[in-house]
Amino acid sequence: MDAATKPPGIPPAMGLYAEKHNIFQLMQSMMEALLIYQPADPIDFMIEHLKKNNDEVPRVVLVGPTASGKTTIARWLCKHLSAVYLCPQELVRNKLLKGAREAMARQARGEPIPEDLWAALLEERLNDVDCEKLGWVLDGFPETRKQALVLQSVGIAPRHVVVLRAPDTVLVERNLGKLVDPVTQEVYHTTFDWPIDFTVQKRLVRPKGISEQATAKRLLESHRNLPGLILTFQGSHKVISADQPCVDVFAQALNFVQSRPRSYAPFTPRILLLGPPGSGKRLQAALLAQKYQLANIHFGDLLREQAAAHTPVGELVKPFFGSGYPVADSIALRVLKDRLLQQDCQTYGWVLHGFPRDVDQADLMKHTGFEPNRVFFLNLPTEVAMQRLCQRATDPVSGERYHTLFKPPTEEEVHQRLRRNPKDAPARVEKKAEYYHRQVVDLEEYYEDAVFLNADQDPYTIFEYIESCLVKPLPVSKLGAQPLTHSGGHV
Repeated sequence: MDAATKPPGIPPAMGLYAEKHNIFQLMQSMMEALLIYQPADPIDFMIEHLKKNNDEVPRVVLVGPTASGKTTIARWLCKHLSAVYLCPQELVRNKLLKGAREAMARQARGEPIPEDLWAALLEERLNDVDCEKLGWVLDGFPETRKQALVLQSVGIAPRHVVVLRAPDTVLVERNLGKLVDPVTQEVYHTTFDWPIDFTVQKRLVRPKGISEQATAKRLLESHRNLPGLILTFQGSHKVISADQPCVDVFAQALNFVQSRPRSYAPFTPRILLLGPPGSGKRLQAALLAQKYQLANIHFGDLLREQAAAHTPVGELVKPFFGSGYPVADSIALRVLKDRLLQQDCQTYGWVLHGFPRDVDQADLMKHTGFEPNRVFFLNLPTEVAMQRLCQRATDPVSGERYHTLFKPPTEEEVHQRLRRNPKDAPARVEKKAEYYHRQVVDLEEYYEDAVFLNADQDPYTIFEYIESCLVKPLPVSKLGAQPLTHSGGHV
């Protein structure tokens, strides 16, 4: 076939397979590993890389000044993600590491541990099976830009770097009240986090070097080093204020750690909007189509267009309009398939609303080869939907649309000639909403990676969130054994 005269069509199944199995991201990660390690035998290296199957495991670094809560957040992340906790003290005490004895001797003599030795200790520890399979969270290291650059030179590149910050007055107060459980190494505080267990209370000890003068010295060093660290991890860090409840800091850190970096893989949006009547699906679809040149497919309008065009399939649709019954699934799917196979949908992508109505239709659509890669549920209470739809009307002269509460006409003459669409009758709206709510639970289970949105808010706020889910990969839903929410969470 001459590609210049007739380019070969790419079956939709190819794109679906590549996205489902992260083919592009896999190729990207292998290329990154090849460039970092530059192995003598690239083929064997890539085979071993694929066998590890650890591209999605967490690789997290927490840095920040003393008393910013690094250890607490790091341990919470490890528990939630089932990752391995690492810290400089653990590396030095680990007698299985080759350089641990030298590092411990230097500490005993009061000498600083060289950057190369730190890198060797960490590199050896990260090559252990638990770190490779489960991932790791590194607490409080590196402390300087030089240490970070040495780690990068040996191929240690964290995927996420969490930087904690807080005012010095807050950090000093926290540090002076810090206590440590020598058995579990958990950190407590005399004011903010006192343990309930009396046995734990009795064995708490005060760490060394937390006097006011020592704390001020360590804070000064941190202020000098943090800008360099942020510069080193420019594209993979997030600064979080530590001057807030610990659970809020943890929630922000977890949300960041579960996010994925933006991929350079080709991406054709295939968006499905689901929601009750009045939830704003038509408006969101129009905004997405306008900005990203997507094919805007309202299924009801598509059926009416086919019937009006007197096409063969349109003649099959017409009897259903007259009877008031929904179009048969086989005919509906035929109409939808013909539309999604058109060049604009294949080239630019599409946004679909009004279909599927239930799980059976969703399953038929999937087995036809057309599967959305972004699904959004626009949730709206029935009483709000009734308020939005049942009180809107149109001026038959100007075509202008009005609403009794949100956009009433200013002239009495216009008010008198307003007409309401029979579809906006309260009984019909309530019936449609009731049918949707009967089906939505099964649809939510079917689309397990869907994103859930509160549709009772400013439409442009909703659009911004939908847009953010298009330009960025969806968060990792199962980094560990205890996923927090659905993939996209609730907004």
